[in-house]
Amino acid sequence: MVRNFHELLEIAKKKERMKLSVAAAEDEDVLLAVDAARKLGIIEAVLVGNRNRIREIAEEKHIDPANYEIVDSKDVRESAVRAVQIVSSGQADILMKGLVATSDLLRAALDRETGLRSGELLSHVMVYSIPSYHKLLFMTDGGMVTYPDLNQKVQIVKNAVKVAKALGVNPIKVAALCAVEAVNPSMQSTLDAAALSKMSQRGQIKDCIIDGPLALDNAISRAAAEHKGIKSPAAGDADILLVPNIEAGNILGKSLTYFGGAKSAGVVMGAKCPIVLVSRADSHESKLYSIALASIIKQ
Repeated sequence: MVRNFHELLEIAKKKERMKLSVAAAEDEDVLLAVDAARKLGIIEAVLVGNRNRIREIAEEKHIDPANYEIVDSKDVRESAVRAVQIVSSGQADILMKGLVATSDLLRAALDRETGLRSGELLSHVMVYSIPSYHKLLFMTDGGMVTYPDLNQKVQIVKNAVKVAKALGVNPIKVAALCAVEAVNPSMQSTLDAAALSKMSQRGQIKDCIIDGPLALDNAISRAAAEHKGIKSPAAGDADILLVPNIEAGNILGKSLTYFGGAKSAGVVMGAKCPIVLVSRADSHESKLYSIALASIIKQ
């Protein structure tokens, strides 16, 4: 099982080198991350975007543009379309978001003719290395599905489980997070959490153990769970945190990063290939980890 991002990079380095297609690559942190991943032997890359700007940034950061195929485009929307087409045509294995709006990238990725549709729900999975937690922690979905219903939560869990399995997690413990630990008919998230837990027990959702509703403290602190009398395989040892909605996930994720000092990686799952997608504000280090994560998942 991968326990930190150093191990993640080491495993990615030993895998087959993947081809990365970057949409709107004219971004400093994106280029630094891509170049670092190339030097580690994780990927080769096609850079789609403003050719002159890409070359300008590369030279400023002492990156040799000769190491990359650069595909010129007139604007970021065209960059998204062309980057997606490069993957869908089999010329690349992984898609990465650069200096383009997520909505534009996903519009291209979901195009029925040239996109990356697989028939599954797209959801976002973050992986965090937190100084105060004993292993990597996965969190979903703080970036794609706004207010998922029960059926969508099932698919969101399945997507996250694929990521955890790729990193060797076994068994995979999923905590369905809510504000309280008791089922409350007036709180839909607790009903969904209870249903997911029962579905897991009966084998309707495979390859993981789901328990909920669980509050955050019970999911990550065994002492907190014991204090409240909660007995659960996920208590204090959760691998995946399933948040009730995008707002909870977004706030939790940013809190882990800015208050908790967490390092992170993020991918979108459910398409024909993993999509490297993290916040524009994230460091090139986070983007590097995300590239490595996507490379491992793809294989």
